[in-house]
Amino acid sequence: MAVNPLDDNMRQDFDSLVTVGPMPAPDRRGFMRTTLGTGFAAAVLPVMAQTVVKTPADGLTVGEISIDVDGFAMPAYRAAPAGGTRLPVVLVISEIFGVHEHIADVARRFARQGYLAIAPEMFVRQGDAGSYGEIARLQAEVISKVPDAQVMRDLDATVAWAARNGGDTARLGLTGFCWGGRITWLYAAHSPQVRAGVAWYGRLVGNASALQPRHPVDLAGELKAPVLGLYGAADTGIALDTVERMKAALAAGSPAAQRSEFVVYPEAPHAFHADYRPSFRAGPAADGWARCLAWFKAQGVA
Repeated sequence: MAVNPLDDNMRQDFDSLVTVGPMPAPDRRGFMRTTLGTGFAAAVLPVMAQTVVKTPADGLTVGEISIDVDGFAMPAYRAAPAGGTRLPVVLVISEIFGVHEHIADVARRFARQGYLAIAPEMFVRQGDAGSYGEIARLQAEVISKVPDAQVMRDLDATVAWAARNGGDTARLGLTGFCWGGRITWLYAAHSPQVRAGVAWYGRLVGNASALQPRHPVDLAGELKAPVLGLYGAADTGIALDTVERMKAALAAGSPAAQRSEFVVYPEAPHAFHADYRPSFRAGPAADGWARCLAWFKAQGVA
């Protein structure tokens, strides 16, 4: 089902969801996160203080939870309407920087739309993604060591936690950014419980390895839920020809694959939704958010 572009009503809804305003000049120590969902990863500091979005938590139940994954206590950030039950569930999958303030804020945005939103911290076994000041070292020492199979188990356990804690997992969606965008495609092929996914600028192709044996383009034919891909034409890390390869694979795939769609924003770079980074583009970010909500509604998640 096609999703209409952002209209004036949708833009007003986006604007009313969050508050954006000037903040004091960023201080590196002040912005470092100390608990899950607070502060920012060292690798992205200093943040863009004038554009950081702050979603209020009044009326919500928010904070860190612990999810059992085969005996391992995985931390996660949860946001939901206070006292809500049988809520639609959305998994929020982070970038390589882990569950910092921006990811927690996205979870609160979903909660204000009536969702139980959960952002699991899935790098914790390999290291503290938030403590690395260099992206190259973070990639080499933590992210590259995270097996896809481990991530799938972590998300399965997160869904099980949601089912026991007020979530209606018959209405399950997930969305992810960058690293999490790739994982969104993978989990939509892995789990029969997912009803819809929204992947923001996630890598689509790659070389097979022991930890990453298959990539989204390899799994396109196996999607169990349709995915909306939100990408930027000015993304220097994701070539547009890989988007075209993914479209072709989807067209030849499962019914869910064939219902999947892409939106490519002509002048948007990578991480255009990340309001705390110079890559942020307000127009594509607002349009993508509206499309995300509409996609979940159209696919029966909301």
